[in-house]
Amino acid sequence: MADYLQRHSTDWVEYFTSQGHSAVRPLAAGVEGAVYRLGNGIVAKVWSGRPPADLGLIRQVYADIAHHPLPFATPQILATEDRDGTLVTYERELPGSPLRVDAGDSQPAPAPVLTAQEKDVLLTVLRGLASVPGSAAMRRLTVQGDDRPLWEGHSRFPDALAALVQRAARRHGDVLGAAVPALATVIEQTTRALRDLPSAPLTVVHGDLVAPNIHVDDAGHPVAVLDFGFFTTAGDPAFEAAVAAAVWDMYGPDAARHTEELTRTLAMELNHDEKTLTLYQTAYALTTYDLFSQDGSDGHFHWCAALLNRHAHTSPGRLL
Repeated sequence: MADYLQRHSTDWVEYFTSQGHSAVRPLAAGVEGAVYRLGNGIVAKVWSGRPPADLGLIRQVYADIAHHPLPFATPQILATEDRDGTLVTYERELPGSPLRVDAGDSQPAPAPVLTAQEKDVLLTVLRGLASVPGSAAMRRLTVQGDDRPLWEGHSRFPDALAALVQRAARRHGDVLGAAVPALATVIEQTTRALRDLPSAPLTVVHGDLVAPNIHVDDAGHPVAVLDFGFFTTAGDPAFEAAVAAAVWDMYGPDAARHTEELTRTLAMELNHDEKTLTLYQTAYALTTYDLFSQDGSDGHFHWCAALLNRHAHTSPGRLL
């Protein structure tokens, strides 16, 4: 379980200033930590959430991604520091500004009609990431909330994901079950359907392509993708597309309709099977429902429960 948004503090501003950085200011905060702009193209990330178990592994994943030319920038770790037991990474500052600004459960939603520009941005990012082959380092990553590398003991992504669904259900499945009456059936159908999926080419999966994690320039073109780590792994690019469609608008009044629209659009534009995307969205909800609270009191839990109930209601007995 991770606390929702980490917070900035004057202590860190004063610390970075004392280290010779003269233009320190808070930049962003998320699940894994808080980011400060230091000037001269450098930012510092204070890992007040879950720090990487193996920072060398994270740096290798970043390098594996950067090895392949992309139409947008991705993170690069320049140096690291341990300050009183807290990990700090110094990274290059990525260009552009967020497509939308995150404000937690009340993040600004897209307009009632998704714009062509937003769809084009998302498609450009998805196509770019799908061009980066999955690497050995990516397979060694542990996704948020789990206790072992996703790929450990598995040779296929769908099988690894099915095993994760079962592990996640054991964490706080009683809480989720109270909100999703058909949970046992959904878990059984989902794991069986995942294992029945054919193998697919493995590419890097970001796993958290919400609008604030995509930076655009003044013309609206994507120039950077940041915040790898929440569900980053080597996997089926259809999983990336499925999750992106589901989380693009999570809390707005048109969220469910936007998810359906984006799922259809991405399936058509990227040549994915729409039922497979729906299956992957179900698996995502089953594996992330408890990452922000253990008692089901947060917005992400309610979003996951609503998605699971919706899928169970609209597709009973046939996740594929």
